[in-house]
Amino acid sequence: MRHWRFVPLCLALLSGCVLSRAPRPAKAPPDEAARYRFPVVLPTDGQHVLPGAIAAAVAFAMEDFLPLGAQPRRGATPTEVCASQRQSYDVTAVPGADAVVFVSFSARPDACRDMEGPPLSDVPIVYAVDTARWVILSVQK
Repeated sequence: MRHWRFVPLCLALLSGCVLSRAPRPAKAPPDEAARYRFPVVLPTDGQHVLPGAIAAAVAFAMEDFLPLGAQPRRGATPTEVCASQRQSYDVTAVPGADAVVFVSFSARPDACRDMEGPPLSDVPIVYAVDTARWVILSVQK
């Protein structure tokens, strides 16, 4: 009968796990956001149109590759800090058969160069994402 005393504690722990979410992207304060002006028409120069499934597959793979809000380990070298930033990578997405999208992350040629520590690998990391079931089928490193 004593084990019933732990039920509220277990429920609290479980609800904390269920309610915890990945961090949301940072947004500018309202006063700064109010001052920002969008162009009347979005420029076409440099524009990239991604089909929804491709964009979602890239976001899905990126969240596994470099989770939003993840921090480099304490004492990380400048190269490791650079390697933990999403903007250090170029992304290539290729639709495959059976609703699979291949998402490749490769270090930008200009990223993390001339820094302390080993350079980033030139070998891309490729994800096979099943967009019908939203599972990562495999990761090629």
